[in-house]
Amino acid sequence: MRAESLNFLKKLVNTPSPVGHETRGQRVWLDYAGQFADETFSDAYGNCVAVLNKGASTRIMLAAHADEIAMAVNYIDDNGFIYVRKMGGIDAAITKAQRVAIHARNGLVKGVVGNVAPHLMKLEGDPKPPKIHDLFIDIGVSNRVEAEKFVRVGDPITLTDEFDVLRDDLVVARAFDNRIGTFAVAETLRLLTEAKTKLNVEICAVSNIQEEVGLLGARQIAYSLKPDMALVVDVTHATDYPTVSKAQHGDIKIGKGPAVTHGGCNHPEMVKRLEDIADKKKISLQHEAMSASSGTDTDVIFWTRGGIPSALISLPNRYMHSPVEVVSLKDLEQIPQLMAAFVQSLKKGEEFKVKI
Repeated sequence: MRAESLNFLKKLVNTPSPVGHETRGQRVWLDYAGQFADETFSDAYGNCVAVLNKGASTRIMLAAHADEIAMAVNYIDDNGFIYVRKMGGIDAAITKAQRVAIHARNGLVKGVVGNVAPHLMKLEGDPKPPKIHDLFIDIGVSNRVEAEKFVRVGDPITLTDEFDVLRDDLVVARAFDNRIGTFAVAETLRLLTEAKTKLNVEICAVSNIQEEVGLLGARQIAYSLKPDMALVVDVTHATDYPTVSKAQHGDIKIGKGPAVTHGGCNHPEMVKRLEDIADKKKISLQHEAMSASSGTDTDVIFWTRGGIPSALISLPNRYMHSPVEVVSLKDLEQIPQLMAAFVQSLKKGEEFKVKI
C-alpha cells in the first residue's frame, strides 16, 4: 500500500468516531477525499459526500459507514464509578479490564473498566458472562460530585486500542468495522482521478453515520442523493480460525480477496459485473450467501425510492466487534481497484434491471 494511503488509513482508524458522534472521523475523511473531488458536503446529521464528475446524467453512490461501536455514560454512583449503556454491538464480556476514553465536553477523560480479581470472587458453578449494566468505569475520582466535573450522562466512550501491524500485511485495530469501507470509497475517488479516463457517471462517495444502531445514515443519504445504483463496502466475518462453524457461517478467509454477497438486496446483474471485472483484473473474489438481510447498509439502500440497484463488497475481518479486529491490507487494496473498474465500465445512461 502506498505510504500516503496507509497514513490516511491509520489516522482514520485511530480517530474516535463513536456512533452518533462521528464528527472528528468525518473531518479526517473529508480532508482526504476532498483532494479527489469536484465538491464535498455534509448533511444535517453528518453524512459526508465527495462528488466526482458532477453533473453526469447517471449517479452511482459508493457508500460505507463511519461510526464505530461504543458506550455512553448512563449513571454515576455516589463513589464516582460510571455505569454505561451500549451504542451498537458491544460485547460486555471482552470489555472488562479495558482502558477507555470518555469523550467529554471539555476534552478526553481516561478511564478503565473495572474487573474484580478472581481471588475476591466466590463462584458456585460456571461464572455467567457480564451484562452491559454490570460494567463500571473508574476514572480515578472518589465521589459523584468530583466525577461530574469531568463527565456527564450521554458522553460517548470508546476503547483506546489503535492501529498496529500484526505480521506482514495483517494489521490489527479496534475499528476496522467500518473505517476500511470509508477508506475504500475515498481511495476509489483517488484511483479514478489519477486514471484521467473519461467517466460516464457522477460518483458520490459517501461516509455515512449511525449504521451500528439501525442503518440510519444510509437511509437518510440514499433518499437525498437519489442514486441510480450503489456499491456498499463493509466488513464480513472471516471464518478461518478455531471454533467457527463454516457449515453455519460460510468459508471466508483472510488473504483470499474481498467477498461479494449473493441474494436479497444484491442486484444479480451488478454482482455479475463485479465478478467479470474481478476476473479481468485478476482480483480473487470470495462468495457469501444471505438469507433475509445482509446486516449492512445495503439492506436499506436497495429499497429506497422504489429500489436502487445495489451490491455489497466486504472485507474479511477476524474478531469483529472486538478491540483486536484483524484484516489484510492486500485484501483491502483490491476493493477500491474493483470499484474503480466498475465505475469505469459504466456506459452513459446505463441501467441495471433484472432480466425477466
